[in-house]
Amino acid sequence: MHKDLAISASPLETGSRLLLTIGAIGVVFGDIGTSPLYAFREALAQTKPNGIRADEIIGVLSLATWALILIVTAKYVLFLMRADNQGEGGVLALMALAGRATGGRRGMIVLLGAAGAALFYGDAMITPALSVLSAVEGLRTIPALSTTISQREIITISVVILIGLFAIQARGTASVSKLFGPVCIVWFVTIAGLGIMHLADEPRMLAALSPLSAFDFLMNEGTVGLFVLGAVFLTVTGAEALTADMGHFGRTPIQIGWFFLVFPALLLNYYGQGAFALRSLDSAAASGKVFANQDWFFLMAPESLRVPLVILATLATIIASQAVITGAFSLTQQGIQLGLLPPLRITQTSADHSGQIYLPAINLTVLLGVLIMVLGFRSSAAMAAAYGIAVTGTMIVTTCLAFVIIHKLWRWNLTASVLFIAPFLLIDLVFFGANILRVWEGGWVPLSIALVIGLLIATWRRGSAIIRIKEDDDSIPMADFARILSARPPVRVEGTAVFLTANPDVVPGALLHNLKHNKILHRHNLIVTITTRGRPHVSENEQCEILPIDNNFIQVTLNYGFMDKPDVPEVLRRANSGIAVTNNPMTVSYFLGRTVPRASADEGMPLWQDYLFIFLQTNAASPTDFFNIPPNRVIELGRQVTV
Repeated sequence: MHKDLAISASPLETGSRLLLTIGAIGVVFGDIGTSPLYAFREALAQTKPNGIRADEIIGVLSLATWALILIVTAKYVLFLMRADNQGEGGVLALMALAGRATGGRRGMIVLLGAAGAALFYGDAMITPALSVLSAVEGLRTIPALSTTISQREIITISVVILIGLFAIQARGTASVSKLFGPVCIVWFVTIAGLGIMHLADEPRMLAALSPLSAFDFLMNEGTVGLFVLGAVFLTVTGAEALTADMGHFGRTPIQIGWFFLVFPALLLNYYGQGAFALRSLDSAAASGKVFANQDWFFLMAPESLRVPLVILATLATIIASQAVITGAFSLTQQGIQLGLLPPLRITQTSADHSGQIYLPAINLTVLLGVLIMVLGFRSSAAMAAAYGIAVTGTMIVTTCLAFVIIHKLWRWNLTASVLFIAPFLLIDLVFFGANILRVWEGGWVPLSIALVIGLLIATWRRGSAIIRIKEDDDSIPMADFARILSARPPVRVEGTAVFLTANPDVVPGALLHNLKHNKILHRHNLIVTITTRGRPHVSENEQCEILPIDNNFIQVTLNYGFMDKPDVPEVLRRANSGIAVTNNPMTVSYFLGRTVPRASADEGMPLWQDYLFIFLQTNAASPTDFFNIPPNRVIELGRQVTV
């Protein structure tokens, strides 16, 4: 009886898991779920120019099948989803977990995390542009529009949809996100149905299930096979989202959604496209016509269903784009908390869901990138070459971080760790090499975006480190300062002063300036340091650590996870009994030290990097906003530092 109870789920748990699974289908699988719109077509386009052969169609399908099995199913769904950081996934969550596992030796770990984050932004700009444009291009398969609609009109429609999508971000998507799951379920059922309609056309497609078909294809095609392999990788773009959104839905709902709906639907659709292409090849050969690559996804649907199919595909690509935009917001928030990026203004768009956030600067930046992609490439076929490099680069980073986790954190011996990770890394490197071959066709675009983002991260980290070092060099130990004030106490005033500082062991600059200019000390003085732990969330009872220094000062450490939004007044209010802060916020003053960087060609960073750092700090969010401090209770006292 007890055993049965242990392995069975209650109706409430089952219902909750079902809702989470539906939600995961609408958010997690949007990107990979819209790949059938263009992936098979683009892979066939890379075959030999003297015509597409039947064995090439089967070879492409076999490569796609085993890419989905080895990369998505084995690597992400079964392995990486277990390498989570308190339920959170994604490249920066892995970076934080690997950093904790290495005991503070984080140089290479941070470099890998920064590289993965930088590459993600390239993906975030390409995904909406490619997916929406490929869906709208389906209008050309509608007989009534095939000769009347131009590429310029398709681009215009795509641009309008994309601008509208980014425009609604400021209002939040909580109200419409409830429709994402049902719409995507309809999408996956539809694409599975389209595939089933054509499976009987060509039983030869079953040969693609054998990995030997993929191996023979690569061996026989030579360099062309590598170009095809780079395009086949389009079938697995979006795999990173499976782990990145794990914290919102949990591992089990995502795995259920993949195995019971998404994976079968994708395979059925790809095999349906392959069977349809084989039948078209035979028909062309029988009639003596030239067989040309076409938009197989839309053409295999009956003409009467193409209009609703284009509408459904457009909705699915909008949802996929929304997931990437939300991912860019979440990744940026994590990057800020981990010190990779400058503080940016973050707006909460939902009172019920902490993950519903909006970053105006990121929203505008990604929108501009998306529009440049659409207007620059002008077609999904031209843009497809740019897609794979960013994704394969990120996958290599996650594999390397996973190696650190299983070796250092899970304590596998080195031999076992290498033997386990090596096949995944080899697959990633092969796909990355295949995509590098297409760098001049457009692959340089995400690499350029990643380079710019990487430069911003490096500049921010280096400039911030220089400021910290100079502040520490000019500082006075807090313990010595407390003894001096005890011997010669200044004039005291009622109220509480909160001094925010990055280093609690030295006197905050704002405290020194306040004593120097105002010659007073508040009745209660809190030296507050805010730290970001190497995990996504910190519980309320761990958020505040109190350490009295003497009768004048109390050291307070506020701990947050890299996905928590700091709220200094709220945490101090909850800790009121331990630090003698009254519940009246009008008696609390917050003193912030403002460091004004100055450029210099003689020290610190190169002059151009000085100006870049000054630009980043000038446009960073005010600590008042970032830490949710009431603006009318803030006093800023600053100094100039040469960087």
